[in-house]
Amino acid sequence: MGCGRGAAWLDRRIVAARAEQAVAARGGRREADDSDKASAEEMIATLLTATDTTRDQATFAAAVRALLDRDDYHWRGVHDDDRFDRHVRAFLRKLAKMTKANEGFDRLSRYQ
Repeated sequence: MGCGRGAAWLDRRIVAARAEQAVAARGGRREADDSDKASAEEMIATLLTATDTTRDQATFAAAVRALLDRDDYHWRGVHDDDRFDRHVRAFLRKLAKMTKANEGFDRLSRYQ
């Protein structure tokens, strides 16, 4: 994971997640799952950019593992805590795979 590429990818994921949350909010209760999924992505990307984790692949992988080892996750605007926890863990597992293979950080589409 290149230093600039990973940081840029995380920044883009934060922007996309916030946009997804706005769309889900307009959809009301039927879009609550999409909102929780986007909140999970935003939380993880925000936590990973808050510290200097993107300087190399090993540091980023260690940060992802540390987040996976947490017992619970708290974030604002979550509709269902259990569902949110599942989305966070799924996104972290995906990031761990992407980091191990060092690929996928060039994809910036809405849903990864």
